[in-house]
Amino acid sequence: MTNIVSSLPPVSDDVRDRILAAPRTAEAHRALMAQTPAMNAVQLGGNATRDVLGARFSAAAWNVERCLFPEESAAHLAAVTPDIVLLSEVDHGMSRTGQRHTTAEMADKLGMAYAFGVEFHELDLGGPTERAFCKDDFNTLGWHGNAILSSVPFKRVAMIRLDDHGHWFAAESGASDPQQPRLGGRMAIAAEVATENGPVCVVSTHLESNAAAAHRHTQFQLLLDALDEFAPGMPVLIGGDLNTGNHLPPDFDWRRETLFALAEQRGFSWEFTTEGHTTRPSLITPHPDRVMKLDWFAGKGLICRDRGLLSSLTADAKPLSDHDCVWCAVEVPDAGCLRPVRDIWSRGPTSR
Repeated sequence: MTNIVSSLPPVSDDVRDRILAAPRTAEAHRALMAQTPAMNAVQLGGNATRDVLGARFSAAAWNVERCLFPEESAAHLAAVTPDIVLLSEVDHGMSRTGQRHTTAEMADKLGMAYAFGVEFHELDLGGPTERAFCKDDFNTLGWHGNAILSSVPFKRVAMIRLDDHGHWFAAESGASDPQQPRLGGRMAIAAEVATENGPVCVVSTHLESNAAAAHRHTQFQLLLDALDEFAPGMPVLIGGDLNTGNHLPPDFDWRRETLFALAEQRGFSWEFTTEGHTTRPSLITPHPDRVMKLDWFAGKGLICRDRGLLSSLTADAKPLSDHDCVWCAVEVPDAGCLRPVRDIWSRGPTSR
């Protein structure tokens, strides 16, 4: 059961001390997660400007890389006028982003409601390039996560945890990072919103970067299973950074991910995602060693009317993120007009 809160309870000094002193094991991580209420909560805030979406609406999915520039990022989205925004890597109370609640600031600028959930409780200031942005030597809250912005109110929201073993915490996972100690794991936020043709479930998610295809396959399967329970029979739009191709040497080719076929077997289409790579050099990631296609939309029970890519470069060529923003325009069919997804779309992800 997800707790819905207006503010996330901070980590107490006692719990922080326990986190720092705990053995780096999956068992210890699960215990610490249970002692941290914010890890099973979604914070709601902001103000929606409408009561219901039209039968056609637009959505954007953007990994904003900590969200160094929340107001500029919000203004940048005006180019695609999204009704729904699915965000990854948003900070809340982190020194590197000025201790700001970056989701709340973007929502305020856009005039939208927001749902924010914690992916990680960061125990330090971040990597070397991130520390250059820190004015304090502490984080007031240390929250880092995903969010949904919506121009209409949320009917229901849910936190969906995709792992609890401490992939970045437990030494036994082989992926822990002593330079960026953290509590938590990958997750998704699901929300039900109203449209003129009935309710739709929108989902913001972020899959594991520091793992291979089998790990992400498991995470995506967990997500789809949870969505079957949260939104049975409802049209669904999933968007986010799926980290496709990461840790798949030598070519890091996203086509080798098995989660694409998994989603299609479950009735989803990837036709909502435009062609092209989605990463670029940024202020935090200035010299990437490869260009990748990481950001996707998957839809079920919806019709794709348009799709595209919004560069994260501002008019003066400043990168707002190391990811470009993917967007799509979708239509919610009348209930009587629905037919299987495979009859609506003719091309899968392997064709792009």
